[in-house]
Amino acid sequence: MADCLFCNIAAGRIPSKRVFADDRVYAFEDIAPQAPTHILVIPRRHISRLSEMAPEDAALAGELLARTAAIAKERGLTDFRIVANDGAGAGQSVFHLHLHLLGGRGLGWPPG
Repeated sequence: MADCLFCNIAAGRIPSKRVFADDRVYAFEDIAPQAPTHILVIPRRHISRLSEMAPEDAALAGELLARTAAIAKERGLTDFRIVANDGAGAGQSVFHLHLHLLGGRGLGWPPG
């Protein structure tokens, strides 16, 4: 999607601090981190939000989660949080599916 911020980041048209990239998944550091480790993990294919994933996206959903956990392990995180906001009322501000990997400090509950 031409006007999508995260599509443009994944395509390299907007600079980012890349953490991981393959043909289906792209991960980069958040520009406004909420924890010492705050990484966004996105599918390269535009999907607006988690609730818009189709049944045939199940493998991609698994890849996103597995890659996020692998990044946490690579960063030495033993305790971390993975967040997916779905919709403006839940705090989603960029409408391209993304997972937040947060770690490196204590994370309270309930969030937000």
